[in-house]
Amino acid sequence: MAAPAERMKVMRERRRQAGLREVRLVLPDARSEAVRARIAAQVAKLNPEVEREALDWIEAVSEFDNDESR
Repeated sequence: MAAPAERMKVMRERRRQAGLREVRLVLPDARSEAVRARIAAQVAKLNPEVEREALDWIEAVSEFDNDESR
């Protein structure tokens, strides 16, 4: 059997041939206390009125709100 690196290379090439592209995401680790503290500090600075306006807008434009076809 081929080495893992070679198998990955073959798999990526198959995906490219199928018109797919690999995308990698690097995200903050929510398990980290430092990250959680940083997020909590940012949330504490939010203006509730502005956030309510944003949530109201999201609900108003959501395709799933008031969907009576279900």
